[in-house]
Formats: sequence, C-alpha cells, structure tokens
Amino acid sequence: MAPRTVLAVLFDGLQSLDVTGPLEVFAGADLLSPGAYRIRTASLDGAPVRTTSGLTLVPDESLAGAKDPDILLVPGGLGSLRPDPRLVDWVRERGPRAARLVSVCTGAAVLAGAGLLDGRRATTHWAYCDRLAREHPAVEIDPDPVYVRDGHISTSAGVTAGIDLALALVEEDLGRDAALTIARHLVVFLRRPGNQAQFSAQLAAQTAQREPLRDVQRWITDHPDADLSVDTLADRARLSPRHFARAFRAETGMTPGRYVDRVRLEHARRLLEDTADGVEEIARTSGYGTPEAMRRAFVRTLGTPPAEYRRRFRPATTS
Repeated sequence: MAPRTVLAVLFDGLQSLDVTGPLEVFAGADLLSPGAYRIRTASLDGAPVRTTSGLTLVPDESLAGAKDPDILLVPGGLGSLRPDPRLVDWVRERGPRAARLVSVCTGAAVLAGAGLLDGRRATTHWAYCDRLAREHPAVEIDPDPVYVRDGHISTSAGVTAGIDLALALVEEDLGRDAALTIARHLVVFLRRPGNQAQFSAQLAAQTAQREPLRDVQRWITDHPDADLSVDTLADRARLSPRHFARAFRAETGMTPGRYVDRVRLEHARRLLEDTADGVEEIARTSGYGTPEAMRRAFVRTLGTPPAEYRRRFRPATTS
C-alpha cells in the first residue's frame, strides 16, 4: 500500500503543539509500520514561520508547490484567527481535494473562512466557539466534543485534542493495537472518544468568587453520591434556594444542576476506566442511584451506554 501523505500547513502565529502533536503520532505510526505515512510541511512562500511560543519552523516546501495530500492538517494559533487571505484561498481550493481535511484548535477558523464548514458540524477550542459561531453562522458549532468528524472533514479542540484526533485516524488506518502502542510511547491515554467533553466539570465551570459557593463546588466534587438538590446545596451555602441558584450561575457560568450532572458523569467515567467495580456500584457511588439512570445519562451525553464505554476505553489488563 502506498504511503498516506500528511501535509501540515505552516504560517506565522501558529501554535507549535497543534502541528508537532499530531505529526508525532503519524511519525510514530510510520516507525511502527514503515511506509504507512509520509509527512510534509509547507508554508505560503516556503519560508520559515514563527510560532506563538517563539519557535521557528522550517517547512519542506511552499504551498504552491505541494502535491495534494491524503491528510491535510491545518493547525490553530493566533495566526489562524486573522489568516493571510492567500492562505484561506489556498485552503479553499486545495482542501476539498484531500481525502481527509483536519483542523486543530482554531485552525477551524481557516476552514470556516474558506467556506468548507458551511452546513457542517464542527468544533474548536472552547474559548473560541462563540466567536466562530458568530462569524460563521452557517457552521454548526458544538463546543463540547474533543473532536468532530463530519464526512471527510475533522475538527478538533485545543492542543492535545489534535493528538486524540490523529490517534483516531491511525486507529482507522492501522488498527487499535497500533494506535495503543503509539499512545503508550507518547505517554498519553487512548481513552478520549470524540464526543467526550473538552474539559472536566471543574475546568468547565469558573471557580466561584465567594467562599460559600467555592465550598459548595468542592463538596459536590467530593460527594457525588450525596443529596445535591438545590435546596440542600443552598442550605450548605447559607443562602435561599433562589438566591443560591442565581449566584451560582452568575459566578460559575452554569446552573447547579448542570454542574452536578457533569461531576457525576465525570466520576462515573473515571471509575469505569480505572476500576473493575460493577455498573450497579458505580451508579450508586456516582449519585445516579440506579444503573438505568446512569445509562440514560451516558447515552444522552456521550452517545454510548456505560458497558460499551468501559469496553472501548478501559485499558486492557496484562498479567
């Protein structure tokens, strides 16, 4: 089988990990299965580019002279938010020719600017989802997933999500064992499905400014199996339920109920991945009460029931 060519687009102001993370995955796959991938990099004029961290990257060639790749990778970074019009024009013309068109982080803004995401579902770094949705209303922006695959176009969230997406592509090409081997070499976990949330409940929500509300956040995290109704949490914060609900949302960016849902789901996922506890026990200790209630939460949020989630994302044990 001929090597699959991977072409990474380089430009000033890109985030270096958006390029090097996925390319390390493909390079690892090529070491594991020689000839699987051929990696190239290209900039508009073939000139070196400077990343947001100050690193200088030297491309292999110019975009004008590059051949159509199997996988076209567009990274993110500040330079992708107001890209050179020539870069957008090139992506508009050449992107559809790639068997797979991939963006990492705010690289989705380049694809959207080229009109390639119109009518499609996509994601980007959570901090830029609202902006991308405002500037490109024809694109269906989903702020939650680690990555989204819509046809031959894949978009991913910030930085390390590009590694997750690259591992998913390698798994599709070479099989799960190959992807697991590469993940182990890179010391990352091959656990995150594309529809997994970009961040934990604690990171998704802002930390409350007032100590009583911060205490409630910590209490929820430490006691997912407790009574976490608004009345009970409000009593803990020594506020009326109405005042508590309003203040919690104002200071954390989400309702108490949504925060509780995220904490419980995160707790259950961690137990499914890291322990051999039964589903009934996990449902109880995570605050769902019954396996059926936990199953509904998993299907609604992750699109898969707990047993299937464990089968796919719990590392295989070795003797």
